[in-house]
Parts: sequence; structure tokens; C-alpha cells
Amino acid sequence: MARVCEICGKGKQNGHSVSHSNIKTKRSFNANLQNVKIEVNGSVKKALVCTKCIKGNKISKAK
Repeated sequence: MARVCEICGKGKQNGHSVSHSNIKTKRSFNANLQNVKIEVNGSVKKALVCTKCIKGNKISKAK
């Protein structure tokens, strides 16, 4: 599936834009995904990872 974090599975969420007059229109909130080179089982792989996983040290970046 596209635009989903490969570590935690975080993806798009839906919600509303609310105007000053309280009119609600549908919109989507995208996860902050970054292309990162990660090390998996000794090999280097490119992956789409959310910034929360990067900051939380859930991945090991390739050097």
C-alpha cells in the first residue's frame, strides 16, 4: 500500500476543515513520511518511514 509507514503502518487519516462560519468540508491528513535508507538483516534498503519512527529509534539508519 502506498504512503504508509513500513514500520508502524501509519497512513492517511480523514477529517474536516472547519471554516469560521463552522462549515465542515472533508479533508485528509497525511502522515509525515520520509524516504530513508535503513539496514535490515545486514543489507541496505530504502523505506518510507514516518518521522515518529525515525525520532523514536525504531529503525537503524544505513551508514
